[in-house]
Amino acid sequence: MRKFLVVLDDSPECINAMRFAAIRAHKTGGAVELLAIIPPDEFQHWIGVAEVMRAEAHERIQAHYEIFKSELEKKEGITPLLAIREGEKVAEVLRHIREDKEIGVLVLGAGARGDGPGPLVNELVGRRAGEMPVPVTVVPGSMTKEDIVAVS
Repeated sequence: MRKFLVVLDDSPECINAMRFAAIRAHKTGGAVELLAIIPPDEFQHWIGVAEVMRAEAHERIQAHYEIFKSELEKKEGITPLLAIREGEKVAEVLRHIREDKEIGVLVLGAGARGDGPGPLVNELVGRRAGEMPVPVTVVPGSMTKEDIVAVS
């Protein structure tokens, strides 16, 4: 089964990427996987404090996932999977895709503000595009739900 991978974060454009991925997965018999990445700088403390912070980060991600999972199930008929990794975002996205051979497409949301598409899009579609082991779909942050449904 082909999976559409979406990087889960708290950006507004992430919603568009999830919606697009869920509609495409539903139409093609695929799946959606949400990848949350915890940056390494969150754990630069004493070992005991770092472990508590790590557990809190996982709980926060799980809570976000439950909300998105519920919405995608209700609105798109897809139950997304969740993967959590720790490390530098770009490196972990690439590593995750290389390790999971079922991932067929990376779906990213581009920022709608005037300051560019966002650092992840810049890096993975720009500087490191040649390293991508799968195609990348970039969903503009300015697209409406109706626009996304129309092109999906």
